[in-house]
Amino acid sequence: ELDELQRLLDSVAAPLEPLDVSMLDGFLCGVLVQPGAVPPAQWLPRVTDIDGRALPRGFDATRLHELVLRRHAQLERAIARREWFDPWVFELAEDETVAATEPGSSDVQAVLPWVAGFAAAMHAYPALMTGPAQALTEPLAMLYRHLDPDDLEDAAELLETIDELAPLSDLTQAVEDLVRATLLLADVARPLPAAQGSRPPQRTAAPRRRAAPRR
Repeated sequence: ELDELQRLLDSVAAPLEPLDVSMLDGFLCGVLVQPGAVPPAQWLPRVTDIDGRALPRGFDATRLHELVLRRHAQLERAIARREWFDPWVFELAEDETVAATEPGSSDVQAVLPWVAGFAAAMHAYPALMTGPAQALTEPLAMLYRHLDPDDLEDAAELLETIDELAPLSDLTQAVEDLVRATLLLADVARPLPAAQGSRPPQRTAAPRRRAAPRR
């Protein structure tokens, strides 16, 4: 089904710019950590076009939307329960590896599409960013450390926090940070009832798959 979803996304013709499955996963997490629920009617168009442009008349998105909504429900359940989930992050093929964003860890670049999808959700739905800066800075730094610092030039405190983070050792640690940061942001935006309390997620082995062909 994951391969099927990627094929369906690839079938969206230009000039629309659909997300790939890894970007989609980060995007959905960004939607789900907003303080209020974002209706699917608002965010679904951004799955098939990053700018939210409408699909061509006659394009049947039924199956595509079914698979996307299924993943949304899985992530929503995990985030609401503060449970571990396996982000859709894929090992890069050798010809896709470029200069590392983290010294000595070129494979951590594999999380960049996921983070880019999350950042796209923050741009489209900025309500989370109006929360308490002190609580938001560390988990955002854990994610945005993978982005070009020039894209964060207006966020001095965030850049300072990124500089203070220890280098990532490998892709597994980078993937674990995606989950931890997402659940920390959920604690800020949608705190659990006091009786339930926040609890550390139970980690399972994150799958490491080779990336699907890029458009």
